[in-house]
Amino acid sequence: MNNLRRIDLNLLLTLDVLLDEHNVTRAAQRLNFSQPSISVHLAKLREIFDDPLLLPGPRGMRPTARAEELRGPLREALAALEQVVAPSAPFDPAAAEHTWHLSVSDYGELTIVQPVLPQVLASAPRSQLALVALAPARLAKQLEQAEVDIAFHTVHDAPPGLRHRVLFKERYVLAGRHDHPRLKRRPSMAQFCKLDHVIVSPVGGGFFGVTDEALAQVGLSRRVALSVPRFQFVMSVLSSTDLVAMLPERLVAGNPALRLYEPPMAVPGYEMAMLWHERSHREPAHQWLREQFLGLFTG
Repeated sequence: MNNLRRIDLNLLLTLDVLLDEHNVTRAAQRLNFSQPSISVHLAKLREIFDDPLLLPGPRGMRPTARAEELRGPLREALAALEQVVAPSAPFDPAAAEHTWHLSVSDYGELTIVQPVLPQVLASAPRSQLALVALAPARLAKQLEQAEVDIAFHTVHDAPPGLRHRVLFKERYVLAGRHDHPRLKRRPSMAQFCKLDHVIVSPVGGGFFGVTDEALAQVGLSRRVALSVPRFQFVMSVLSSTDLVAMLPERLVAGNPALRLYEPPMAVPGYEMAMLWHERSHREPAHQWLREQFLGLFTG
């Protein structure tokens, strides 16, 4: 490492060309340097390597044994450095064999990943997507350590220090089965509170959420009969029981088995965002995948 500190990269480039040309004048022409400059470089190289490196001969200069030893490793080292500083190649989705890991909840699976999936699979047929369960407490570390490439989470609860783009704003609606006997029209506040509700609690076992906070502000409460950890099960429960639920509109819009109503009070919605770490911000494959989501939701 101490020897490396003594060497200007230009000296190694000069040595590589000299070992190829065996001639100071031709080396100067190839490197666009003056001949005296090449002679100065050669003098410094001889001092660094403690070897003449190139000696006068009848047909130009001939390399010493030490120079011959350097030729192969030097060429490999310069080629490796060229790769390091070369611009990133553009991402070709049709030919790439890439694997992305996405951290997402079941809500995000249905409302974000599923709509984009056909396009991604068709455009990048040789690549892979792995969906991993969203773990908010571990999210920052997962993105930093490249365990996860992209995460989908609410802006409000996103860890600080991550890059993000808002994909859409979500609002809550009241949902119940299409032939629910007590849900023929938009309920009043009193009727709403008397219905039997199901709630999604991602951490498991919770019976209090944003709807309950809104009710508490006006001194009311509702009956939450069932708490489940995932949205997918809620929709099945709603279609086969008299339970109702306050659900994100994108999740239930267009479901023929359910009837949707505006709730009788205002319930704050949220913004869904795509999150990623600075380390992958400029990676071509990562940029391409982000563009697929942004194109669908913000284009």
